[in-house]
Amino acid sequence: MIESAGPPLSPQGLAAAALAALCGGALNAIAGGGTFITFPTLLALGVPPVVANATSTVALAPGGLGAAWGYRGHLRQVRHLLPALCGASVLGGAAGAWLLVSSGDDSFARLVPWLIGAATLLFAFAPRLVAWARAARPSTPRVGVAMVATQLAIAVYGGYFGGGMGILMIAAFALAGIADLHAANGVKSLQVIAVNGAAIAVFAGAGPVHLQAAPVMTASALAGGYLGARIARRTPLPWLRWAIAAAGAALTIAFAQR
Repeated sequence: MIESAGPPLSPQGLAAAALAALCGGALNAIAGGGTFITFPTLLALGVPPVVANATSTVALAPGGLGAAWGYRGHLRQVRHLLPALCGASVLGGAAGAWLLVSSGDDSFARLVPWLIGAATLLFAFAPRLVAWARAARPSTPRVGVAMVATQLAIAVYGGYFGGGMGILMIAAFALAGIADLHAANGVKSLQVIAVNGAAIAVFAGAGPVHLQAAPVMTASALAGGYLGARIARRTPLPWLRWAIAAAGAALTIAFAQR
């Protein structure tokens, strides 16, 4: 059972957390970057850094289920890759979450500006990174030590923080030879579920989840994901990408000055 952590939130605080999750779920459905909204909002509400990160992970995790289901038809061509990748994702996600819980608030807080800054750069330059990876890909996708080791490293990062995790996965899959972007997105969605699921299991045992905020934020994030999928068809993606990158840069500066 997940134990509650962090200070109790007022009705206004819960409303702010729910709104942040709604926007975060929508952003994840459109272009990613939901963590840039949910994590700092929880910090602003007085939630300790480790608890804020864990709660953000729990709240945004279910959104990947719908995406994975939507890409199920494209996964048939790469199903031979899934067992090894999912195993690496589960192990890495659990290891990253354990590192987060073990590091404590002070150590994690010192890393936050660097983590957000790195995630912001990944997000801003994701198209170029993925294009480079796709140009360098082999002719056919294959499972190898390098592919599994790369996924394991990405999963450790994802379990610890997670911002930009999906971008790293898409680039890694392109390098491994997954030419179909829809298939790559489907594999990514499954791996994000595996990473977050393993992390949540560790958080459940260790207790760094805000029990009051998590269910409200999860419901809001699911609603946001639905809305985001509808908005995505009408909004130019580059505008959204650079707006989120600008917000990430501002957050990096703000946290560096704390």
